[in-house]
Amino acid sequence: MKVLVTGAAGFIGMHVANKLLARGDVVLGIDNLNDYNDPKLKHARLAQLTTQVGFKFKRMDIADRVAMASLFEAEQFDCVVHLAAQAGVNYSLQNPHAYVDSNLVGFVNVLEGCRHHAIQHLVYASSSSVYGNNTKVPSSEGDPVDHPISLYAATKKANELMAHSYSHLYGLPTTGLRYFTVYGPWGRPDMAPWLFTKAILEGHTINVFNYGKMQRSFTYIDDIAEGTLRVLDCVAKPNLVFEAHALDLGGSQAPFKVYNIGNHTSIELMSFIQAIEKALGQKAVKNYLPMRAGDVLATHADMTALNADKGFEPKTDLTQGIAKWVDWYRGYTAHQPSGNPL
Repeated sequence: MKVLVTGAAGFIGMHVANKLLARGDVVLGIDNLNDYNDPKLKHARLAQLTTQVGFKFKRMDIADRVAMASLFEAEQFDCVVHLAAQAGVNYSLQNPHAYVDSNLVGFVNVLEGCRHHAIQHLVYASSSSVYGNNTKVPSSEGDPVDHPISLYAATKKANELMAHSYSHLYGLPTTGLRYFTVYGPWGRPDMAPWLFTKAILEGHTINVFNYGKMQRSFTYIDDIAEGTLRVLDCVAKPNLVFEAHALDLGGSQAPFKVYNIGNHTSIELMSFIQAIEKALGQKAVKNYLPMRAGDVLATHADMTALNADKGFEPKTDLTQGIAKWVDWYRGYTAHQPSGNPL
């Protein structure tokens, strides 16, 4: 199978591409390699892929309509895993146009490429952020998600709506994955595991927002990548008995599906910090702060649908995952100038 992976130099993109290659698929990865996060880290992720048989890379911006159309025409992919996006809730307060360009314009370009070239299945990244501050937990695909509290979340919900329209109009099979707080080796420097680990090792204070009273479905990257491939291999099909009022909002009479993919256990932020402290053998100096604009109080993934349809649920517990994260971080930073990649 020939697969396009957008955002191949990203955290999830690298791991998904690696799993595809390991099982013998041909992968073309694209990424614009922007400087939102450390470009050295992106190039280091790519270096894990470029030596492997079956992988090619093109530097490309998904917002470039002409380039994307030419790519689909030239390569004739079987399937697409669309992971490229402008990430981060807080950055959307500073640079909203980056989210429109990448998450909306870029997604239309991907949809158009899939539509015109008979793509068998488009799997794309949504986010647990779409649930906003819904008080019902755990969050399930049938819950209403009409009140996003960040522009990032709004673009991800828009992606689901856009995908459904293409599934309905053109019969394009699409599956959206609402990823829940992913962590692990090769993770992003702007996310909590990196920020906490770096600060603790350097003896700096860590910022603990909402005074630590938050919960997340922290999910290890290997589980996320495995779940993504399980979904890719099972093409979305129409639900011919679908009834919109029955709260099956993750399905449709079109070949469209949306799934949660995350840890079914929600972990308190302070427990997560304690797991990092234990793995490092070092205590954090904590600075307790109010909630930031755009943050949500809790994420908790209801994994019933993905487990029932694909037989999948995450396997890695927090202690194991954090130990693997810390081992990778120590090794990676040890090979960076002055021990600091940023």
